[in-house]
Amino acid sequence: MTPGSQAVAAAPPAAAVAAVTARWAARSRARGLRTLLWGVVFLLAVGVATQVGQVNIGRLLAGLPMAADYIGRTIPVLRAESFGADLAEWFWGFDIWVGLLLDTILIGYTGTVLGGAAALLLSFPAATTLAPRWSVELSRRLLEFARTVPTLVFALIFVYAFGLGPFAGVLAIALHTMGALGKLFAEVHENADLRMVDAVRAAGGSWPQTMRYGVLPQSLPGVLSFGLLRFEINVREASVLGIVGAGGIGEELYLSVRQFEYPDISAILLLILITVTLIDQLCTRLRHRILGAEALRVA
Repeated sequence: MTPGSQAVAAAPPAAAVAAVTARWAARSRARGLRTLLWGVVFLLAVGVATQVGQVNIGRLLAGLPMAADYIGRTIPVLRAESFGADLAEWFWGFDIWVGLLLDTILIGYTGTVLGGAAALLLSFPAATTLAPRWSVELSRRLLEFARTVPTLVFALIFVYAFGLGPFAGVLAIALHTMGALGKLFAEVHENADLRMVDAVRAAGGSWPQTMRYGVLPQSLPGVLSFGLLRFEINVREASVLGIVGAGGIGEELYLSVRQFEYPDISAILLLILITVTLIDQLCTRLRHRILGAEALRVA
């Protein structure tokens, strides 16, 4: 082969490389333009949100000392020479507050159990891989409504309907829990291995039996994990519902805030913090045990 023919033969690969390079450069420019465009949209959205939310750095800096002053008022004076007496005075309502905290925990627990049971029932017809389209649409719209309405709004409605007390708080938490957990449970079911579902169907199982024996055993670790996480959230929710008269420690906290009983505010908040932390630790241990046991069983 002559040198001229070699140059001719080498020309097509060079042209191809140039074409590929040009296409890659064009795509890079297009990606850069899209990134720039989305960056501008993001900054505009932040600007609009800042204006609507009336975010003002000057007001923030001016208000920080006032917030610090309010927090400082809630911190009691604990002297070394009279530490026991000062601590007793700070937690003067310990027995009352612990009783109300137990009510709060029970409200959160009962609402979680009732709402979780309803969510589990609705999650199967809401799973796109397991139910017909009309069932999925109907179930998901119901769950969306239940989790869209804030818990406080539900509590206000139930307080008006059933009167003051924990019952209204339980119903409010249960309804919102149903909507939140129903979506999560349905997504867990959608990740189930359909071969087990087909096996139960091939053995003559009905649709409820297919869900019970083909899907639920696979989804159970996720269902329990999400349920425990929701219990933690619901205890915090129940701590606030007392503001509208739905029982629990929230009502006592609201009264302390309204009456400017600053040490009582910090004492109640500290008890709530300790309670939520203990529940969080307990639920974390339970989740690890559940998921660990399931992993060992599968292995």
